[in-house]
Amino acid sequence: MTEPLVVRRETHIAAPPATVFAFLTDPQKILSWMGAEAATEVHPGGLYLVKGIGDRANVVRGAFREVVPIHRLAYSFGWEGDEEVPPGSSLVEIDLIDQDGGTLLRMTHSGLPNATQCANHDRGWAHYLGRLATAATGRNPGIDRGPAPRDT
Repeated sequence: MTEPLVVRRETHIAAPPATVFAFLTDPQKILSWMGAEAATEVHPGGLYLVKGIGDRANVVRGAFREVVPIHRLAYSFGWEGDEEVPPGSSLVEIDLIDQDGGTLLRMTHSGLPNATQCANHDRGWAHYLGRLATAATGRNPGIDRGPAPRDT
């Protein structure tokens, strides 16, 4: 059986779901853990845009598909200028579950075109969800230089 082209990540964040939700949707809070510029319109069909990801000129663009305040987000996702994963070509779904005095963040990224892109995005999500967990607890995750390069 072939493994589907999906990235799944779970992380526990020592902050309530409302705080984590704000760090995923408020442009100023997003910038504390990812990117150099952000714009969001947090309603179905609204814009999701983050520029300058990983100390680079990378721009991610998509649109919110589902917004359930403090519990769930789903948005299309892709990179400007990228033919393999163009804007809106994949889907990020995030569930926030109140657990053990904090939040269990459960993320699924589907619609990626191949195993290489899955591996790249898995590495990116591991990096950025770690930074989110730090920022959401009021700590400074430091300057973002992006995920560590793959071992080759």
